[in-house]
Amino acid sequence: MVRADGPVVLADERTGDGRGAARRWFSWRRGRVLTVLGLLLTLLLVCHAQVPNGVGNLGSLLETFLPWLGLAVPVLLALALRRRAGIAVLAALLPAAVWLNLFGALLVDKSSGPGDFTVLTHNVAAANDDPQGTVRMLTASGAQIVALEEVSADAARTYSAGLAAAYPYHAVEGTVGLWSTYPIDGVSVVDIRMGWTRAFRAEVTTPKGPVAVYVAHLPSVRVTFDTGFTAGRRDVSARLLGDAIAHEPLGRVLLLGDLNGTMNDRSLAPITSQMRSAQGAAGDGFGFSWPAAFPLARIDQILSKGLTPTDSRTLPADASDHRAVAADYRY
Repeated sequence: MVRADGPVVLADERTGDGRGAARRWFSWRRGRVLTVLGLLLTLLLVCHAQVPNGVGNLGSLLETFLPWLGLAVPVLLALALRRRAGIAVLAALLPAAVWLNLFGALLVDKSSGPGDFTVLTHNVAAANDDPQGTVRMLTASGAQIVALEEVSADAARTYSAGLAAAYPYHAVEGTVGLWSTYPIDGVSVVDIRMGWTRAFRAEVTTPKGPVAVYVAHLPSVRVTFDTGFTAGRRDVSARLLGDAIAHEPLGRVLLLGDLNGTMNDRSLAPITSQMRSAQGAAGDGFGFSWPAAFPLARIDQILSKGLTPTDSRTLPADASDHRAVAADYRY
């Protein structure tokens, strides 16, 4: 304090231009750790494709849950404001801007209304203890084409009987199946090196022409302490499935299934690079489908080429550990 003829004042309060307060907010002595964390988060979001997969598939693991990195932004921002650390505030706003650039479009409802037909895919789960409830959910969906994954031999009979009235045409190969209100022909197994059938191709004759429909359930992935993100078998199957779709003679193609990976995962690029996501093009939000109780990722996908998605949505949970996803298309 300085005593003068007038009242007692603090030295830095005598500058009326606010420069003292600004110096306190933008001092490098405060919030350095928060600033570094903000910059590291920005770097992860910008350079996620450069995170190597050579050790434990860390790149794919990061990309699977990439949207959730955005939750760190409000935490960093709140801590920076509490510390009155202006530099840290700016560092927290950087990843926010990058996150919005990556995912902001998903937050906007892009639906353009009903299409010419509706498709649905659902991993019904081998442990599903209420297949009749799942049948009711499927028939109430209004979909003309329904793909199911993880269908056991016993469950296949239940679903075939329960869906017969609404879907007179169906094909089941291994543990995946297709039900349709339109005729199904040309069913052929797609070898994705699983040891049993988990993918096939069929030709569905719609009122406006044939559509090639691929139904697939790619190998499961695991996160373990010693091996990391074990996705090697899935990645091999993704390349084989992508190659089959690339050689598809029909111009209108749908892929329905549990791909055990998100659209951000680089390892699914053999598929996603040539097809369009219904959720990304016509959905509202992220459309997370797994796990059903509290969805964290969209690993159940509806992809297409030669068709225009007009709407995409996630259905309420049933007795499966996945949620069904549906999309409307027009020709």
